[in-house]
Amino acid sequence: MKRVFFRDLGLIDYAAAWELQEQLFQEVIARKLHNRSAVAGDQYEQFHHLLFCEHPHVYTLGRTGEEKNLLVQEDQLPEIGASFYKNNRGGDITYHGPGQLVGYPILDLDHFFTDIHKYLRLLEEAIILTLAEYGLTGDRYPGYTGVWLDPKDPLKARKICAMGVRCSRWVTMHGFAFNINPDLSYFGNIVPCGINDKAVTSLQQELGQSVDIEEVKRRLRNHLAVLFGMELVVA
Repeated sequence: MKRVFFRDLGLIDYAAAWELQEQLFQEVIARKLHNRSAVAGDQYEQFHHLLFCEHPHVYTLGRTGEEKNLLVQEDQLPEIGASFYKNNRGGDITYHGPGQLVGYPILDLDHFFTDIHKYLRLLEEAIILTLAEYGLTGDRYPGYTGVWLDPKDPLKARKICAMGVRCSRWVTMHGFAFNINPDLSYFGNIVPCGINDKAVTSLQQELGQSVDIEEVKRRLRNHLAVLFGMELVVA
């Protein structure tokens, strides 16, 4: 079992969370590089991290995204209490906000498996297993990352969890955004993930009632721990 330090950051500004991720990411890489050249007995324990949080209203654009997928002018965003950041994750544009569970795994995959596709599929599987506990059938949409409902029906397909990651030297950062009880109207200001013909949904919308996000966190943590062979240690 790999020890992974878990922190629930609560509601945190996106820039602050990104800065923390970068700090932990660089620390993990520094330990990795030290261990490669260190003699036996002089190696550091390699740390891994899992961060959960929510963000105030924010739109983020991945390195392969297009700014045209933000459908409002940047100077109009303060009117709706939102901000905008370009970042270094994969993927296009997405929205984060209160009621959405965001997960940032910072893992050295050399200690798990060196396969980024497997990594993404396991993140998706953790979400799918969590949805099943609420009576919902999550699935994958061929050609896209994330988790969907009814992906085989083009008229009903809707995304409930978006993903965008960065991986360097087999160390990961960024992660997933799982819609629990967010204000879905904010997705109307973007072309989510650059996909203009598919809807976005949430647990609340699918179940017709607000969902206890703390319960979702517990269930999702358990599935991530089992799938990745983690021992989660509360930091």
